[in-house]
Amino acid sequence: MLKKMSIRKLMVATLTLFILLILYLMPDSIMEKKLDINHDNVEYVYSNNLEVIYLLDSNDYVARTKISINNKETTEKKAKELIESLIIDGNKSNIIPNGFRSIIPSGTNILDISLDNKTITINFSKEILDINEKYEEKMIEAIIYTLTSIENVDNVIIKVDNKTLEKLPNSGKKLPQILDKSFGINKVYDITSMHNIDYFTLYYVNSFNDNNYYVPVTKYINNDNQDKIKIIIEQLSSAPIYESNLMSFLDVSAKLLDYSLEESKIKLNFNNAILSDVVNNNILEEVIYTISLSLNDNYGVEEVLFYVDDEEIYKSLLKDIE
Repeated sequence: MLKKMSIRKLMVATLTLFILLILYLMPDSIMEKKLDINHDNVEYVYSNNLEVIYLLDSNDYVARTKISINNKETTEKKAKELIESLIIDGNKSNIIPNGFRSIIPSGTNILDISLDNKTITINFSKEILDINEKYEEKMIEAIIYTLTSIENVDNVIIKVDNKTLEKLPNSGKKLPQILDKSFGINKVYDITSMHNIDYFTLYYVNSFNDNNYYVPVTKYINNDNQDKIKIIIEQLSSAPIYESNLMSFLDVSAKLLDYSLEESKIKLNFNNAILSDVVNNNILEEVIYTISLSLNDNYGVEEVLFYVDDEEIYKSLLKDIE
């Protein structure tokens, strides 16, 4: 009897140890299998997928900044995600940088978006018409500049419930059927007559929490056949700056000696007053960016070569500007 009980206890103990061994080994094998199964379905999100977007800053300027997006597969998907970020309280509101805010009315939906020969057509729901009159023109500017910052997009058609938007909803100001950067942005009128009106867009520097960003301003002036490129450089170096909260770091003594423009490339030859460090031939990043962005907006250049007294100092590529 005692022998049988001993054998039974031994069998129970052995079985218990066997079960514990299985339980000990099982989690690792299951986890390894689970990882093997799910490995190919992991979605990787990289923070360096940055795209240009134009949002309202704290001074109500439509300003240039960048956000991280997930969809870069097609132009349409990229455009849709960027414009969704312009919608107030939209599903992209959590990625808006500090110091900026969206402008398209809350509840607006993008019904459709398509691209044809560098013209992108975006169809909004009727909620977009609920914009405050103060911001209706700025909203159009933000949409145009955001979409045309995408490669291979030059023009924009805005529709509301499948009908082309022909005028601003509050002021009734007429809109061109096909919109582009000639619509202007943060417009300033410095004209004394209705004759010989010319316009150009300049980029100035602003900052939030010590982080610089760039604000485009379209200026309308009376121009009696002056060279527009020279006017742009003179405006960026003029003092005092016309708005106290917008800055240009180009020294007032900096002079454009000559330039040459070839397709998408421009060569600028300055005196040495453009240098922030004469010994090391350095030019401030803010100077490079404001000039490069301004020339890109007005002439579509993608490369700006900075020379000082005929010596090349720096090559600026627009695609690399942060």
